[in-house]
Amino acid sequence: MKFTLSWLKDHLDTEATLDEIVAALTDLGLEVEEVVDRAKKLAPFTLARVLHAEQHPDADRLRVCRVLTDEGEKQIVCGAPNARAGITVVLAKPGDYVPGIDLTLGVGKIRGVESHGMMCSEREMELSDEHDGIIELPSGEVGEKFIDWLARNRPGVVDPMIHIKITPNRPDALGVRGIARDLAARGLGTLKPQTIEPVAGSFPSPIGVTIDPALREKGCPLFAGRLIRGVRNVQSPAWLQERLKAIGLRPISALVDITNFFTFDQNRPLHVFDADKVRGHLRIHPAQGGEEFAALDEKTYVLQPGMMAISDDNGVESLAGIMGGEATGCTEDTVNVFLESAYWDPITIAATGRALRINSDARYRFERGVDPEFTLPGLEAATRMILDICGGEASEIVMDGAVPRDDRAYRFDPRRIVSLVGMDIPEGTQRETLEKLGFTFHGDMAAPPSWRPDIQGEADLVEEVARIASLTRLEGKPLYRPNPGVPRPILTPMQRRERVARRTLAALGYNECVTYSFIDSRSAEMFGGGGDETRIENPISSQMTHMRPDLLPGLLQAAARNQARGFMDLALFEVGPVFTGGEPGDQALMAAGLLVGASAPRDPFGSRRPVDLYDAKADAEAVLSAIGAPARAQINRKVAPWWHPGRAGVIALGPNALCTFGELHPRVLKDMDIKGPAVAFTIHIEKVPFPKSGSTTRPAANWSDLPAVERDFAFVVDQDVEALTIVNAAQGADKALIESVRVFDQFTGEKAEAQMGPGKKSVAITVRLQPRERTLTDKDIEAVSARIVEKVAKATGGILRA
Repeated sequence: MKFTLSWLKDHLDTEATLDEIVAALTDLGLEVEEVVDRAKKLAPFTLARVLHAEQHPDADRLRVCRVLTDEGEKQIVCGAPNARAGITVVLAKPGDYVPGIDLTLGVGKIRGVESHGMMCSEREMELSDEHDGIIELPSGEVGEKFIDWLARNRPGVVDPMIHIKITPNRPDALGVRGIARDLAARGLGTLKPQTIEPVAGSFPSPIGVTIDPALREKGCPLFAGRLIRGVRNVQSPAWLQERLKAIGLRPISALVDITNFFTFDQNRPLHVFDADKVRGHLRIHPAQGGEEFAALDEKTYVLQPGMMAISDDNGVESLAGIMGGEATGCTEDTVNVFLESAYWDPITIAATGRALRINSDARYRFERGVDPEFTLPGLEAATRMILDICGGEASEIVMDGAVPRDDRAYRFDPRRIVSLVGMDIPEGTQRETLEKLGFTFHGDMAAPPSWRPDIQGEADLVEEVARIASLTRLEGKPLYRPNPGVPRPILTPMQRRERVARRTLAALGYNECVTYSFIDSRSAEMFGGGGDETRIENPISSQMTHMRPDLLPGLLQAAARNQARGFMDLALFEVGPVFTGGEPGDQALMAAGLLVGASAPRDPFGSRRPVDLYDAKADAEAVLSAIGAPARAQINRKVAPWWHPGRAGVIALGPNALCTFGELHPRVLKDMDIKGPAVAFTIHIEKVPFPKSGSTTRPAANWSDLPAVERDFAFVVDQDVEALTIVNAAQGADKALIESVRVFDQFTGEKAEAQMGPGKKSVAITVRLQPRERTLTDKDIEAVSARIVEKVAKATGGILRA
């Protein structure tokens, strides 16, 4: 948002300096990006008079001039066609910096003739784009400062220009009056009253307006306009042209310049149609799709179904709230115009502008929200200015719809400023601040003004008071006063568990990744997501359309980027949320690790080997142990489709799956462009149960002084029986006495089948018995052994190998 100091003073009665205004704007949240003070740039230049001009001896287009300056007569070579004797000009002397051409002058020779300076054009002074000739001043004395002449004759030219950054929640600051209102509330002046007198219509408008019922509720609640006949679309007055030039806009014609003026002055975009080119009445309707529209930016757009359009009997004449059409655009021959003022739904305007990639000042404002209650006053004010500048006669106003109701009101509690912000401001001052910003009070309820759509709750009232009072008044205070004794823990048990998981993975040699929670739909579908429940309504890019169902897509994409740059051996991890939907309970905390390539760098001892599922299993078990998972979890093969079948497993407590580990499916690796072996694990941190006692500390070590006993068993089972089934069955024979069960041998193949029968194999296990109360006797050991054989036989159908 750009504006000049004098423009601001049209709305703000103030004696504050430019520096004070700039500092206050930034402190109010309207960050100043740039201040252009033309007076400083133009300070070196003075006025001079051309005494004599003659043809250059060696150039047809150059003249050698004798110029009277404050330092006496100087010879200057000039190529301007209007360089002649008797005119007053703007002089740049040797050593002066000319901003329009980015050059510091020196004494030079042009075609063999010395030149001691330069007579400047408006473009060289950055006053306009005019460069067909040098500046001819109608008055002024030799030696007078050019800025003094401008301040006396064209004050708007040397007016400082202020450029501020507007956040999306402050559409009211996209008008100079809104900025002035903030400064007045801060105390840097008084907001000047604004009275808009309606213009009485002298005849009915021959052009009517209607809003399609499908758009009346939301898309376009209100559309108004009137015909003004007999206008002269002349050049704008100097004050208006200079005001627009100062903020970087090119004056076009009076009608267009007036609409641009209200866009920046009041944040009220308007549009004018050449009424003689409109056929029939105007209707606001959703596009059917496929309509072609030639816009004022000299481009043709194809409308998509549902986009709002303004049409007459000829077809689409304007893209609602974004840009007018070329067919009904105003020219210097325009004599009858239809002036439009409407309120458009911000979301619909934003969607249309983004789909068609059209950027305009109107779109920029409507998609952030303009003041709906200023729709008709803005129409009246613009009508008055058109009549004053262009003449003509106005019709009665035609309109359809009504100003949308805004019944927002929030409880005003002056004590919340202390609890929310930490500032102590008297209640009277708080009320006065809000009233200056346009709020109205009804008892203890405060209603925000129509130009502040960002006010959505009680906390916003506090924010406004604190913002105007200045957050620089905040004083640093401790968050709490520690009591004597042991301080209470700050982190929750789950936060501590998350930190332990992250530190454990880092200690295992993994590098942490922080990836986006948004991924593309194809990757989401590959890992069990990608449905409408996780689709983002307004994605920031086509590669971020869905919330991630798993951490692995982000890690695999990071690995692919690293491999593309020559880093083939990777160990990456991430701890973060995953999503199954958009509701509060559809988010879960997960830790994931990914190993790609080899287990170690190349060395002379041959320790380098490809990573395998046991690397992932060992690291996953280390993390589970660190965060307090029970040691006696089961492993099954009920893995998701993105894992390699037969080379992946699930660590679970009954139906509660804590972790999945193993190799990733080759199809996934190919689609994600991963080269070489890749294993991974994912841990559902929140599914790991906490100790029942509520304590997060590890239990005391329970060592036994009694001697342990180990017994070996070899079972003949079918080929398809998993070793894990045998281990789990043996473990369940006596959970108190059996400390561990390990597989130490497996006998398979033709020789095994020759000895034990077709389709058979032998699996040998070691069972460690650790007594706690007394030393085991042979009878005790035989009893446990019998139960182990019984349990394994029941679970697998196997027999003890002879």
